[in-house]
Amino acid sequence: MERPMFRGSYKPYVSPLDPCPPIWVKTFVLPPQIFMNFQPPGLPQNSPEETLRQGTLWPSLADGFSREEGIS
Repeated sequence: MERPMFRGSYKPYVSPLDPCPPIWVKTFVLPPQIFMNFQPPGLPQNSPEETLRQGTLWPSLADGFSREEGIS
């Protein structure tokens, strides 16, 4: 599942004296709830099994990237 709107990126400073290979662009996951001003009533809910797997009761708040990137 690819939802690029839930990703952010930045270009870190790369020192010429850094002995490690430079990382030119770093990406991070933006949680979907920051795009939602309030929780609308009647939002669809996951089953209990799906809730445990996704870590959220509401499918629209599951980012889908945390598990892929090993964040949570």
